[in-house]
Amino acid sequence: MAEPRLILTQADIDEGAAHLAAVCPVWARVLPQLGPLPLRRQPDGFAAMAQAIVGQQVSVAAAAAIWGRLQAAGLDREATLREADDDSLRAAGLSRPKARYLRGIAAAGLDWQGLRDLPDDEAMARLVALPGIGVWTAEIYLKFSLGRREVFAAGDLALQEAARGMYGLPERPGPVALRALAEPWAPWRAVAARGLWAYYRWAKGREGIS
Repeated sequence: MAEPRLILTQADIDEGAAHLAAVCPVWARVLPQLGPLPLRRQPDGFAAMAQAIVGQQVSVAAAAAIWGRLQAAGLDREATLREADDDSLRAAGLSRPKARYLRGIAAAGLDWQGLRDLPDDEAMARLVALPGIGVWTAEIYLKFSLGRREVFAAGDLALQEAARGMYGLPERPGPVALRALAEPWAPWRAVAARGLWAYYRWAKGREGIS
């Protein structure tokens, strides 16, 4: 069986955007207003997931400051986090639940490199079995760290609101309705997610919402 294609370069994003415009007149109308969609590829591995956990429910600036303190203390690796005490993690700015999540993930000994070879559903299952990793966080990891082109994150409220605005829907679609809407966008639904996020930011700017 051939290996699935991944999103690796900006050319892949552009190919996906061209597909969206070809299969849907709404995308064909909207995409030129958004400009080039971002690649947003990130490294994979424990550190990438740890950063995602640190960033949950805090501002980008706060997450960056906490991660910087963890790095300075040498607490950005599985081996050191596994043995870290509460005081060290709290001193870096982690909440007690996040400290517990990071230690639990570090202790699980997940084969991060092995995730690259698993199908989307199996990789998702391995991730959500770990403490502190929900479906949304796992989907973001697959999308941006592993380059999976079909992972969509239909539960994301910004994607739902963007779809409502783009398609003139009477209300924000829930995850089931958004997945149904996204069916024709295959096999580039991860590019569609980037497009919806871009539309969401663009629409907020037009409305003067910060």
